[in-house]
Amino acid sequence: MNRKNATPDFFKPDYGLEHAGIKTNKTVYWNYSTPALYQEAVERQEANIVAGGPLCVSTGKHTGRSPNDRFFVETKDIEGKLFYNKSNKGIKPEFYEKIFAKVQAYVADKELFARDAYVGSSEASRLKVRAITECAWTNLFIKNMFIEPAKEELKSFVPEFTLICLPKMKVDPATDGTASETAILINFEKKMVLVIGSEYGGENKKALFTVMNYLLPQKGIMTMHCSANVGSKNDSAIFFGLSGTGKTTLSADVSRGLIGDDEHGWDAEGVFNFEGGCYAKVIKLSQEAEPQIYSTTHRFGTVLENVVFDPQTGKLDLDDDSLTENTRACYPLNFISNAVESERADHPKNIIFLTCDAFGVMPPISKLSPDQALYHFISGYTAKVAGTEKGVKEPTSTFSTCFGGPFMPLHPSVYAELLKKKIKEHNVDCWLVNTGWTGGPYGVGKRISIKYTRALLNAALDGKLAKVHFITDPVFGFQIPTECEGVPSEILNPANLWADKAAYMEKYQALAKSFIENFKKYEDGCSAEVLAAAPKVLAEAHK
Repeated sequence: MNRKNATPDFFKPDYGLEHAGIKTNKTVYWNYSTPALYQEAVERQEANIVAGGPLCVSTGKHTGRSPNDRFFVETKDIEGKLFYNKSNKGIKPEFYEKIFAKVQAYVADKELFARDAYVGSSEASRLKVRAITECAWTNLFIKNMFIEPAKEELKSFVPEFTLICLPKMKVDPATDGTASETAILINFEKKMVLVIGSEYGGENKKALFTVMNYLLPQKGIMTMHCSANVGSKNDSAIFFGLSGTGKTTLSADVSRGLIGDDEHGWDAEGVFNFEGGCYAKVIKLSQEAEPQIYSTTHRFGTVLENVVFDPQTGKLDLDDDSLTENTRACYPLNFISNAVESERADHPKNIIFLTCDAFGVMPPISKLSPDQALYHFISGYTAKVAGTEKGVKEPTSTFSTCFGGPFMPLHPSVYAELLKKKIKEHNVDCWLVNTGWTGGPYGVGKRISIKYTRALLNAALDGKLAKVHFITDPVFGFQIPTECEGVPSEILNPANLWADKAAYMEKYQALAKSFIENFKKYEDGCSAEVLAAAPKVLAEAHK
């Protein structure tokens, strides 16, 4: 690239890299623009420009997060606070220091890209973050995903947390206390995140999300792995759901303003987005079903991860999963036409818990009491189906605490109690929505029509559904509506669509049992009211 007019120091702050404990004898490119990062990424052979203008990258062997490689540094300030489980693991400070010394040596002769950003659209609680990356495209990923300070703010920017992403570096598990050559280390005492050995962009955003999930609840602010939108009457709604449940798709309703698609806080003023962008799955993306998200995959400024394209024409093949099923598009939030500019809204009127039930026994929609809502929030249920994960041949129950277990470092009850307080304080209606199968399990039944799911959601969000007649589910105790405009009444109760009613009850009771078994690990920290919201029939049979 012709750098005659390049100005790597133009947006360099007074507070430099030396404050993070690193330095390089090569160039540091500060807060580069999107076109400049494109040029750098292409010149360095990190990426290709494909049809329509996106920057397309391959992330190598890491096409998703590496949960076994993420560690919290066990410093004194976090003692007694972390909820240790298979997602939250500790590493001794001496290993961190050894690895950081290797980081210092590694970057000493590397060109680096530095970017300052905010995590959080609320000025009262946002986190000032500096991202230092060895790849230009990763810096563009950060630029898209988080909130850019005004240019006049950059000169005096002082980060509260620093993220260093070095995907080409490796650690040594034999000497560094890690599980592999990849390491994601979060150090609250040093206010540092290290992402080493993984090119997957999502590792960076999820690490910073985890930092927020540790810091903000201790200040009384609810943090959520959810999408959020708002209607014309300032009636916001939040959508909890694991990957594949429709969280991004259903919140991107053109009739409502999009606050954000993944990570939010809920404070005394209302709901606010943590991010400035979206990170959407694009495998088999349909232009007809999801036109706005589809359009971002053919637009300059979007970063595509592991999407297959024709090397001659640059034409994308969004149906090709040969690299991974977890293909992704990272783009600024304003690429969505109905995005809310402030990325904030008033307190929600409705909370939606999304599940993709592959057993065909959950109703398309049901109304939850506050305690039932907390039970389902802590459970975080969905199902895996054959082909989505190695070794999965039959539908399998899966639970992720608070619909974001790997990113929730505190005990689940901390988040649940904050949510309970918010629900009661603002009189929020809570709904469980199944976007999975009906009339039988995966392979026998069929997927619930998105047309019906949208109709049910719209009726819930505008208040109409709360006024119809409900029946009480005999196992889970939630309320099932008996009618909804635009939806056939017979599909509202899944039992109606099973020819073999005994087989239906067997599957339903098996699912209820899996809820009870999963919840045992959280019982000690939960209130009697939440425990009483467990499935009743099997709870009695189980004792």
